[in-house]
Amino acid sequence: MQTSTTPAIGRPRSDLNATVFAATLRSVHELGYAGATMDRIAAAAGVAKTTLYRRWPSKGALIVECLLDAFGPVPLTGSRGEIMSSAIRWIAAKIGEPGAGAAFAGVFSDAINDPALRGLLSARLQDPYRLALQDALGEPEHRILLLIDVVTGTLLHRMGMTGEPMADADVDALTEMVLRSFG
Repeated sequence: MQTSTTPAIGRPRSDLNATVFAATLRSVHELGYAGATMDRIAAAAGVAKTTLYRRWPSKGALIVECLLDAFGPVPLTGSRGEIMSSAIRWIAAKIGEPGAGAAFAGVFSDAINDPALRGLLSARLQDPYRLALQDALGEPEHRILLLIDVVTGTLLHRMGMTGEPMADADVDALTEMVLRSFG
C-alpha cells in the first residue's frame, strides 16, 4: 500500500506522453515509419507495449497524437499575407524536423486504406488547423482544404522524393505561388 511518504511507482502521466512522443519520432527517424513498430517505440520509451495500447489503440492513433504535440499551434498573426506566409514556413519547418515528415507521410499513406485512421487523421490533425485557418483567413472550407493539400502535399512529396526537407529557397517559391493564388 502506498502512503503519502512512499514515492509513486511508475512514470508520472504528464511525463509519459512527452517520453513516448519523443521515442516515437526518434524511432521513425532511425527506423523509418514501417520499422517503428509499437514494440520498438515502447522499448525506446522504456515502457511496456500495453502502456502504449492503453492510451493509443493503434500505431496510427499514436502517430496522430504525436504529430499534434510536435506541431503545436499554427502561427496566425499579422495580415492575410503574413498569416499565410508564416503558416507555410511553419509547416515546412515542422515537416522537416527529424521523424516528423516520415511519421506524417507514413500515417497519411496508412490512412488511404484505413477508413477509421482516415477519420482520426482528419478529425484530430487536419480539422483543428483547417478551422483555425478558416477563421483567420475568412475563407470557406473548400479553399482552406485546397491550401492544406497544396502546401502539405508539396512538402511531403519533396521529402519522399529526396529524403530531405524542402530547401528554404523552394519554400519561398512555394509561398509566393500560394500567395498569388490565395492572396
